[in-house]
Amino acid sequence: MSFDLILFGGTGDLVWRKLMPALFQAFRHGSLPAGGRIVGVARDDLSDEQFRALIKSRFDDVELAKRPSEEEFSRFAALLSFLRMDLSNPTDYALLAAKLQQRPADTVVMYVATAPALFTTVCEQIAAAGLNGPQTRVVLEKPLGHDLASNRAINETVRSVLTEKQIFRIDHYLGKPSVQNLFALRFGNSLFEPLWRRETIANIQITIAEDLGVEKRGSFYDSTGALRDMVQNHALQLLCAIGMEPPINAHADAIRDEKLKVLRSLKAWTPETLSQHVIRGQYSAGTIGGEPVPGYAQEQGVAFGSRTETFVALRTEIANWRWAGVPFYIRTGKRLAARDAHIEVNFRPTPHAIFKSPLANLNGTNRLVINLQPKDGLELHLLAQGADQRNGRGKPSLAPVQLDLDFDKRFGSERVGAYERLLLDVIDGRLNLFVRSDEQEEAWRWVEPILDAWSSDPAGPRPYAAGTWGPSASSAMIARDNNCWSEES
Repeated sequence: MSFDLILFGGTGDLVWRKLMPALFQAFRHGSLPAGGRIVGVARDDLSDEQFRALIKSRFDDVELAKRPSEEEFSRFAALLSFLRMDLSNPTDYALLAAKLQQRPADTVVMYVATAPALFTTVCEQIAAAGLNGPQTRVVLEKPLGHDLASNRAINETVRSVLTEKQIFRIDHYLGKPSVQNLFALRFGNSLFEPLWRRETIANIQITIAEDLGVEKRGSFYDSTGALRDMVQNHALQLLCAIGMEPPINAHADAIRDEKLKVLRSLKAWTPETLSQHVIRGQYSAGTIGGEPVPGYAQEQGVAFGSRTETFVALRTEIANWRWAGVPFYIRTGKRLAARDAHIEVNFRPTPHAIFKSPLANLNGTNRLVINLQPKDGLELHLLAQGADQRNGRGKPSLAPVQLDLDFDKRFGSERVGAYERLLLDVIDGRLNLFVRSDEQEEAWRWVEPILDAWSSDPAGPRPYAAGTWGPSASSAMIARDNNCWSEES
């Protein structure tokens, strides 16, 4: 199957940091279809050879195991070419049409790795140039809008020139092997599904923590914040994967229908829950790995007096028969104590304790931890009776033990990275791991009351020192339910 992959924003950070390394890995693994062309598109005045040299130099920043040898890059570079275009100039799209007509491909993928403000322009001009035929697929990166109205406007414009099956709204978290294993855990095994409900689960915690700051993205991040950057997309998609009902099959719309039901079942916000169940913070100066780091306000590109949040913790519930009354906690932030993304499923204690152990009556003594990054695997925490373990009254006592499954050790080099998997899915036309427009709009509808409340709140985000786990109010919020975050247990 021949394909053309057009990378709008072809000299930008996303292309050289994520997309090109992923495409090379697919090439190295032999999974990239034969007969492909990869065309970088940008305003830079580059020849094909200069573009190839630029991409080659960027591979020096890729981890060693994923760098190409001279011979490998020489073969991969044969797929690469460059086209100078001003994406805001309609006449330049005729140049792209002419290039694609030189050798018609079975599939044309247009990856819009640009500023979000250009999404609608690019899609409209693709159509105006006659490049929106049935063989065309368009990939849109997040953020797709900054609120519900802007998201709807983008979706309406894109749907006016493309069908829903041609639109691939990417969320790279859905391509992570660990998230794929979350679906496999739930729907490929019978072990946990009977327990996956309110009668046996006490609470579920989703943590996506980063120890990095905003780096060189201060200007972008200052207009976005943690709620838009992480909660509205990544965290809610993880919540859907945890909370959804089993789909009738593995087809894209069957999966996305069930995710949509979860989003529509999230409890609506009230003034009381907005004040008690949503915590926002902003990192101040602190230390990471023993080294001093500046606060958010001192980062390059951040506006003076910025009220942008770099941390969000919240509590919600899914109002349906399976999950009624079970709290779901979401926590994400920058400059936290560690880089750690995981989902913790805390089970209820036994209904009648026959072992005189202080642990036996606690929520979370039995828990399943789904590690997403940097670890990738499962931990199952249980209680067991060790040899001759007795308390002072001669009764058997229990001690915590755990089963630890490390998927990286088990599967090793067989594993496919998130962007590699997603790019191959686009080329093949598989929509399972991409977000449908109604999912996206429902997610925006749910977070918008939080944005509205913050806009009228004079208090602003709570400060927290870099290198900690966020504002203390986050711990107080979860403690009101007699629960605690994993590092506090």
